[in-house]
Amino acid sequence: MATGVRGKERLSDHAPTVASDDLAGGELPPKGMQAHLVYPGKQSEREILSSQPGRYFSITRNADRAPAIPGPNAFLLSDNQSAIAALIETGLRADLVYLDPPYGTGSGFQSRALTHAYEDDRDGARYLESLRRRLVLLRDCMADDASIYVHIGHQMVGHLKVLLDEIFGPQNFRNIIARRKCSSKNSTRKSYANLHDFLLFYSRSKTYKWNQPGEEPSEEWIDKEYPWRDSKGRYKLVPIHAPGTRNGSTGTAWRGMLPPPGKHWQFTPVRLEELDKRGEMHWSKNGNPRRKVYLTKDKMIALTDHWQNFRDAHHQSVEITGYPTEKNVFMLQKIVEASSCENDVVVDPYCGSGTTLEAASLAGRRWLGIDQSFIAAEATLRRLRYGGAPMGDYVGLRRQAGRTKSVGPVDFAFLAHAEALALEPRAVAKLART
Repeated sequence: MATGVRGKERLSDHAPTVASDDLAGGELPPKGMQAHLVYPGKQSEREILSSQPGRYFSITRNADRAPAIPGPNAFLLSDNQSAIAALIETGLRADLVYLDPPYGTGSGFQSRALTHAYEDDRDGARYLESLRRRLVLLRDCMADDASIYVHIGHQMVGHLKVLLDEIFGPQNFRNIIARRKCSSKNSTRKSYANLHDFLLFYSRSKTYKWNQPGEEPSEEWIDKEYPWRDSKGRYKLVPIHAPGTRNGSTGTAWRGMLPPPGKHWQFTPVRLEELDKRGEMHWSKNGNPRRKVYLTKDKMIALTDHWQNFRDAHHQSVEITGYPTEKNVFMLQKIVEASSCENDVVVDPYCGSGTTLEAASLAGRRWLGIDQSFIAAEATLRRLRYGGAPMGDYVGLRRQAGRTKSVGPVDFAFLAHAEALALEPRAVAKLART
């Protein structure tokens, strides 16, 4: 893998080229100018931030109602634009936002019980502007050290990267994570199999919460990565130099050797001597030094931006709610634990079946979920009250009466938008009794 160099690390003149902006067709935009998406109907941020907050009522299991202000540990049956505006009005600030919005597929989605859940029918500029308005509001609902993850498919990932750079600033972009969503597909004939979706990870500012996520290593991995042993335990060998030149002591000679061209010692010569005296340096037959790095009991493999182990439900025993597009709860737990702390507030404005809410609850966080679909509301309420059911029960169209609670008893509020109560009072009451 090539490593870029900057400033004084460049050891030669610029490579000669025949490139010329004049020859290529005229002057380019100024250096550092950010690109923006332009389309009809694009509202100003001022217009978006003046969105009317929704009015809400808490609904009890007996279908009693009372005016309520949205707060942590609540599910809101509502359009999320008016709901996020209401959160801003209350002063609530999210420490972490995760959203799994429609992907712009042009398809409808139904549950495993064959009930229509939602229509993903917005496309192009209409899709982008709808999501942009909510992202602008979410940004102003986030704490200064908060992060946001936007889960999206291949259809709009490029457009959303530009949009998120515009809203959060390219300097606050952290990762595009590729997540394997399913097993191998054999139905593709004229293109590569579509096995991944993506998470766009941004922070609200340059200072953000981060708890390095990792996974326990397998014995196979340990045998491969730490193949040597001595009296101190298992170890691997790593170079003692790193890319880039330095003018300090790490760029000077050690035991008569200079770092390789274009590189520097990882440690000062004094520190390298200490490592050698402790027996933590390995010398090859040719006199090439390498450092011993020992396996520790708490060794974890840091997650990269390529997630292979968080596929969605793919065998009969996995507990699910039956809601379409339901995501892997262990993936959500990793995200919650990596980008928030205990008792923080996690917000999911497209919460679907409530996977994020379960993950946040299991991790000791407070949470708030929003969805406008009555099918999503039913799935979320059932999940929080009863847990999921093994996937096989849905395949066989059987539901066990005594479902295992994944998250345990959850104390939460069910809030409905005033418009939902006005239009569908019986449906809301039925949800309350779910």
